[in-house]
Amino acid sequence: MPETTPATLRSSAADWAIAPADADACERLARALSAGGHDQIDSLEWMARARDAWEDLPLLLRRGVRRFRRHSGPHGTLVIGGLPVDRADLLATPSVPGSVQRRATVPAALTMVACGLGEPLAYRAEKSGALVQDVVPVPGQESFHGNAGSVPLSFHTENGFHPHPPDYVIFLCLRADHERIAGMRVAGIRQALPLLTSAGREALFAPEFIIKPPPSFTSDAAASKPAVEPRPVLSGAVEDPDIRMAQLVTTPLTPRATEALSEFGRACEATARTLRLAPGDLVIIDNRVTVHGRTAFHPRYDGADRWLQRTYVTTDLRRSRDHRPHDGHVLAR
Repeated sequence: MPETTPATLRSSAADWAIAPADADACERLARALSAGGHDQIDSLEWMARARDAWEDLPLLLRRGVRRFRRHSGPHGTLVIGGLPVDRADLLATPSVPGSVQRRATVPAALTMVACGLGEPLAYRAEKSGALVQDVVPVPGQESFHGNAGSVPLSFHTENGFHPHPPDYVIFLCLRADHERIAGMRVAGIRQALPLLTSAGREALFAPEFIIKPPPSFTSDAAASKPAVEPRPVLSGAVEDPDIRMAQLVTTPLTPRATEALSEFGRACEATARTLRLAPGDLVIIDNRVTVHGRTAFHPRYDGADRWLQRTYVTTDLRRSRDHRPHDGHVLAR
């Protein structure tokens, strides 16, 4: 990870921040990707340009992202501060259901960072398959347990029900909430695992859980899926396992699974960090080893509410080829 001095820090949430000259270089690249009539983020042509542009990003940024890809550390989370979000020209925070970004702007064009981790990915049944999705509060959906709500959001990995969940999730903060109280909560298995009992670990590795689609997926899509097979919450290496879990939609099937899931939740609570993001903070979450959630906040619906943009990333696009028509970036089923 790049060395950081106190002078470079711009946010209490940031692990490190890029220098102003590097931020300017990022902005120039993003503007170039947004110009010339080739600004449709979801097109294969634009993604090819973004993939090439990744190589032109500042060295320290690329080095930090690549090191994180090799090993995501004890928290499974990296927060990079100081990225450009074009605050002077930023539009009002969207407030409609299903808001996404189809055209490249300076912040949306930072999708090129995703190309340093792998390939951007989306799901047709979620946010209409857009590669860059808005995470914003929506009037009337305050209690919705998803990205449109403003109540507490419980711990989850993204799309653990799906045969091809993302390996990483990237969030870019464009605006903080008015009171600066909204917090992204993250908890990694590498810190939670030592708090689990041996019986709890054994149960979490057993296929005794049902994971259903989250509320952000369309009800028609969820209903059309075949019966979900029981699966474990933890898998892989016993000393460094992967996670698939969403507290809201994970159902334990046995008494020991019920106790183990509660135990895991307590371990996550005990080891969680709360990130209060500032504009320009980019959060990379290793979705394989880290769960995340959100604290409550109070939207005003005045055009200046909290606004994050989200992109999913897979390290191996090929493995989901049978789910992606025309070899695109959107999983149709």
